[in-house]
Amino acid sequence: MRTILKLTLVCVLLFQFERTNAWGMTGHRVIAEIAEQHLSKKAKRNIEKLIGKQKLAYWANWGDFIKSDPDKRLSSTGAIHFVNTPGNLQFKDFKSAIESLTTPNVFNTYLSIKENAKQRNKDIKTQQEYLYFIIHLIGDAHQPMHVSRAEDLGGNKIEVEFFGKKDNIHRVWDSGLVDYEGYSFTEYAEVLDIYPDAYYKRYTSTNYMQWLYEAHQLANEIYADVALNNNLRYEYIYKNKYKMEECLLKAGVRLAKELNEIYG
Repeated sequence: MRTILKLTLVCVLLFQFERTNAWGMTGHRVIAEIAEQHLSKKAKRNIEKLIGKQKLAYWANWGDFIKSDPDKRLSSTGAIHFVNTPGNLQFKDFKSAIESLTTPNVFNTYLSIKENAKQRNKDIKTQQEYLYFIIHLIGDAHQPMHVSRAEDLGGNKIEVEFFGKKDNIHRVWDSGLVDYEGYSFTEYAEVLDIYPDAYYKRYTSTNYMQWLYEAHQLANEIYADVALNNNLRYEYIYKNKYKMEECLLKAGVRLAKELNEIYG
């Protein structure tokens, strides 16, 4: 009986872990794979000095894996994956709300890590960690339910049915929509990243605060939609597939922009 209880507890913990990872493993790897295709030669060389020939996608989920690390410095980083504000804010109010936050979140932590990563005066392990966080947090910033509301834990408390199975709206956007398409991360990156460089200027001409506000606006749409219907099936996929895919593409191209600025 004691063994059964232990196994049950492990399963519950793993399930909860899965429900809080932005984009799931596939989505984060799609973003990293797209970014890798847009790195400058100099950025590639400098990143290779840190991780060798390993692909960015290999490290894309490190930021979630470390939540289980025995080192408290790493395992206590859960709060930096998201940021919460009231809903339906105008940009000016959203910006003020984000900038007024003093606790660690995906906005202030990312900006701090970005500046530290530019210095190159740390040991290689620390520099590697900066890179892994950059890869991951840019992905988190483009998952709309990671730029949402505190009262429902970013949609984790909003129960839905996803093709007849009990779920929550956070997890549907973390992995449900992505996994439904059935692509590997390399296949998904390839089918999304099809535009000429000039097309991507619409994504890279804005700044990090504006990227978060785009996620906030999409989160508002998601909240309004699920309030009307929480039985999510083919119609929901049809309405949101392209929005989700644009989030992945934006995140990949913008991650490349940031990496080129930091390491290029």
